[in-house]
Amino acid sequence: MAVYIQGQGITQFGELWDRDLRSLAVEAALKALKDAKLTIKDIDALYIANMNTSAFTGQEHLGALIASELQSDKPAMRVEGACASGSLAINAAFNSLRSGSYKRVLVIGVEKMTDIEGGQATQALAAASDEEWESYYGATFPSLYALMAREHIRRFGTTREDLALISIKNHYHAVLNPIAQFKKEIKVDDVLKAPVVADPLGLLDCSPISDGAAAIILGVEEPKGKPVELVASEIATSSIALHDREDITSLDAAVKASSKAYEALKIKPSDIDIAEVHDCFTIAELIAYEDLGFAAKGRARDELRRGHYHREGKLPVNVSGGLKACGHPIGATGVKQAIEIYLQLAGLAGKRQVKKKRLKLGLTHNVGGTGATCVINIFKSEVK
Repeated sequence: MAVYIQGQGITQFGELWDRDLRSLAVEAALKALKDAKLTIKDIDALYIANMNTSAFTGQEHLGALIASELQSDKPAMRVEGACASGSLAINAAFNSLRSGSYKRVLVIGVEKMTDIEGGQATQALAAASDEEWESYYGATFPSLYALMAREHIRRFGTTREDLALISIKNHYHAVLNPIAQFKKEIKVDDVLKAPVVADPLGLLDCSPISDGAAAIILGVEEPKGKPVELVASEIATSSIALHDREDITSLDAAVKASSKAYEALKIKPSDIDIAEVHDCFTIAELIAYEDLGFAAKGRARDELRRGHYHREGKLPVNVSGGLKACGHPIGATGVKQAIEIYLQLAGLAGKRQVKKKRLKLGLTHNVGGTGATCVINIFKSEVK
């Protein structure tokens, strides 16, 4: 059974001091309903993606909370998988529709992260790592990704300048995204001279603390206009702790999930026209190129240097600005990625629209923690 995006809505991303979690979720949901020309009564179920609302806001039971705010008495549930929560919610909705349980569902991703101070936020985020072997000893996600970066540098000769190119690219893309947290271009020196967070990663290698929400409506009825179908949604799981991995320069969950998605559709990585990947840190995007088969192991830097992944390049990646520049309200990220791919495939992305060729297949890559969870969603444009 085919599953289509029938509507989408998104809030501003950033440090939204005058907003709370419920108002953000409701705004995104109402925008999606308006876009789809539907009311909440047309929705059969709600999936709410969120990582750690108890630590960030003190609120739990989000399914019932958001359903109440929207005046819905339909089944509503929260989905959590660290930073992959948004795509996990999409996967759950996708499978419920294909099974015939529902005809139309609303997926909302939301996170309100700025109600606590930075140190508390770092501690809350560390809950997505291995508590016994990593966070207990003070390992934060910047330090864990820094270990991955150092090993990639050691084995493949990747440079700090290579990583900086990713941040520069994503900031360049975000300038044209009206909901982005950072709409400012940066240069190599800006990245290299930024304060060190966890060597070799500096402040401009890291995605920010963000507030925001995104919502999509998935349904089995083909919408009018420019339909975009969700054709594959695959999840893979790996060890939560880095020390249990055979190779920390690759996320084996991403390799497995993307391989399953390609196999299901009988396509190759080269068939993907556009992608939104999980650049929580610059090294994460570089590794994603290789894990997804967009570049040979250790050689993604060469394609990056040639501008291969720019909006004007052969395979545009993170045209939204990615997590780095668009922002990373954790529960909303996977849903935001799906919205960006939808807008690009439908030709509705405005000034940031990729125009070099017809876009047929778009991929989202959403990672939880240091890669313990990975969700790959692939969308197809039905525009003739």
